[in-house]
Amino acid sequence: MSQYWIVGAMWDGHDDQSEIFIRRGYWFLGWSDKDQPAQATLRDQIQPGDRIAIKRMLGQGSSNIEIRALGTVNEIDLGDKRVYIHWAVSGLQRQVPSKCCFASIHGPFPAGDDWTRLVFQL
Repeated sequence: MSQYWIVGAMWDGHDDQSEIFIRRGYWFLGWSDKDQPAQATLRDQIQPGDRIAIKRMLGQGSSNIEIRALGTVNEIDLGDKRVYIHWAVSGLQRQVPSKCCFASIHGPFPAGDDWTRLVFQL
């Protein structure tokens, strides 16, 4: 059964990688495994067939995030830790409640949840 993941693409709070990730068909964690072991552990749970969304923060104090792209994981490169993705849709500006998704990776989220459906609907 597919799992659902929310990932970030903003490095150092200002270096947006989302266009590069979408154009090249992948996502990867912008932290070393040593610096962010908990996030690396989550990344390592992502599997082919899982659904993934790129989010963007909407500024300090906002209770929402913006969903920018939706895709399905094709494969995982264990060597360079890239998650290769078929991006089904990009250019989204869908605002949803943040559900505390402030780090670089969150999930897995349950498939039947109303919030998950709101984020991942095509």
